Amino acid sequence: MVQFSKDKKTIFSGAQPTGNLHIGNYLGALRNWALLQNDYNCIYCVVDMHAITVRQVPAELRKRSLETLARYMACGIDPEKVIFFIQSHVPEHAQLSWVLNCSTMFGELSRMTQFKDKTARHADNVNAGLFTYPVLMAADILLYNADLVPVGDDQKQHLELARDVAGRFNAAYSPTFTLPEPYILKTSSRIMSLTDPTKKMSKSDTNTQSWVSLLDTRDDIIKKFKRAVTDSGSEIRADAERPGITNLINIYSSFSGKSVEETEKEFEGKGYGDFKAAVGEVCADALGKIRENFDSFMNDRAQLDRIITEGAQAAEAIARKTISKVYRKIGFYSPEAKK
Repeated sequence: MVQFSKDKKTIFSGAQPTGNLHIGNYLGALRNWALLQNDYNCIYCVVDMHAITVRQVPAELRKRSLETLARYMACGIDPEKVIFFIQSHVPEHAQLSWVLNCSTMFGELSRMTQFKDKTARHADNVNAGLFTYPVLMAADILLYNADLVPVGDDQKQHLELARDVAGRFNAAYSPTFTLPEPYILKTSSRIMSLTDPTKKMSKSDTNTQSWVSLLDTRDDIIKKFKRAVTDSGSEIRADAERPGITNLINIYSSFSGKSVEETEKEFEGKGYGDFKAAVGEVCADALGKIRENFDSFMNDRAQLDRIITEGAQAAEAIARKTISKVYRKIGFYSPEAKK
């Protein structure tokens, strides 16, 4: 079982078991998460309880939960260094969520921009879970007294709510929760769509040519880059007025480890065709190992089940202490509790 160091700060992050991850997810987050495990106590969670705010096909949800675990490990996250588990396997998440619901104001939740966005997209299933989703997210974080939470722009509001709820509970019942801070990842430039480089790459895009999955075949990766939208002209140079070629330069430099300036110099005098082929090759080389690792993990169900079980046990050992403290402070009776 993973043993955490008291000298390191704790990082918590959750991943929904939804769809294929793409190179934007990898370059913007996963690659960095693998580096964090050496310097922090990292707790990574497949948040299947969050996923059911949108109706799921049960068999697919179970399958994607396993695949999410395998994808993350394929990208370098080591279950011997981090606590990695499935959210629904640790009941304290739901227990703390209810307590925090009682310390969260209705007005706070009604201002959450993601609730407004999701209700617009899922008008046929506007359930209470969509509304209280941020409270469960707060419980995920506060349960482990996380010091830091990697967040993107779309999650900053939720982290602020977690801090507000934690502060309110601390003020009412004495200091209990650590107030989490955002952890700003050292990311590559934002990765944009290959078919419309003015938009962020997204796996929800119905045009599969617009994004590159971590599990795409080598041939598919190279074909997608060959078809990628570029701009007028032929110079390989990053420029805000030329989003197509700039996006490809950012992708190439991210995978090759070369700076934008080094990339521009390397391809000076060459055309778009040569450059797009090179981007496809360097991306395919990097993803080939990830795909190989993923297949290996998915073919060993016993290993995955062991990792999930041990991860849940390690997570619950921490979570149980927190929920016990919270229950005692709010006045829930327990025969074992000290009077």
